[in-house]
Amino acid sequence: MKAVLQSYVDGFAAGDPAAVAGLFADDAVIEDPVGHPPVQGRAAIDEFYANAVGAGTKLTLDTPIRGSHGSRAAMAFTVEVPAMGIRIRAIDVLTFGEDGKVTRMEAFWGPDDIEQ
Repeated sequence: MKAVLQSYVDGFAAGDPAAVAGLFADDAVIEDPVGHPPVQGRAAIDEFYANAVGAGTKLTLDTPIRGSHGSRAAMAFTVEVPAMGIRIRAIDVLTFGEDGKVTRMEAFWGPDDIEQ
């Protein structure tokens, strides 16, 4: 799980939305941020990451990636979106299927976590 999360960060660094989206199961759910309407399904996930990576978004880990004894892992990181001139402090919690693909991603951040 930790390797998949590192691949997520690396995909953004490489500007490769297909690499990031490819970490997700076809029927995965993305809730970014939690409380926002979810993104679900292959086409929507591909579009979500094409837009995010296409905006020049970069991720920087704030702490080492954390795993669990179950099917979840988390990372605290900073999201920089140069196109919007913002920085977001976030924590993502990802749930994995038995095949190692991400089945759910929950991003925890809110208005107080955004810097202009």
